[in-house]
Amino acid sequence: MFPAVPGPGFGLCVSGALAYNPRVARLIDIHPTNPQPRGVASIVQIIRRGGIIAYPTDSSYAFGCSIGNARAISMIGRIRRTDKTHNFTLVCSNLSEISAYARVDNWAYRLIKSMTPGPYTFILPATREVPKRLQNPKRRTIGLRVPDHPLVQAMLESLGEPIMSATLSLPGDDRPLTDPVEIEPTSVIDMTSGSVEVLRVGRGDVSALL
Repeated sequence: MFPAVPGPGFGLCVSGALAYNPRVARLIDIHPTNPQPRGVASIVQIIRRGGIIAYPTDSSYAFGCSIGNARAISMIGRIRRTDKTHNFTLVCSNLSEISAYARVDNWAYRLIKSMTPGPYTFILPATREVPKRLQNPKRRTIGLRVPDHPLVQAMLESLGEPIMSATLSLPGDDRPLTDPVEIEPTSVIDMTSGSVEVLRVGRGDVSALL
């Protein structure tokens, strides 16, 4: 099942930890490894209309919306109860997109290339292409990732731009909301200081960086 929603509401995955309201959300049933084009088109239409989706990645489920929709971004922040220091993430289709939204030194590019696609989020200095509302207000940074997931890649190809993304976890939850128990959030790697700092150990193997 792929959860999504039309209009200004939001969709959530079916879980015992969530209250599902069919009046404001709908589920799109789509194959995770061979996604049907019609289903992908429906999801992309929701994003373009300003809706919020909850979708599976190669790590945990995530909230997603258009990078240019201030209302949807604000709603995700309220749902997550994030503060001003929270690093939002842009989910990109490839390394070229990362280079458009972040300043990437040669050494950082080589490391990112060796680890993508995969369950890693990289914190990098943002370019002017990133709306200020998504940047860390003090550091002017942004999280970026290239997931290894056929459905997400199909969504990104159809949308033609990154998806603003935040791990699907709610206030009071110790772990992100997922269907399979073994799924974990991404490993988060800060590359803004000219060196590598692992901020979170998740599904991606970071043993070589520690």
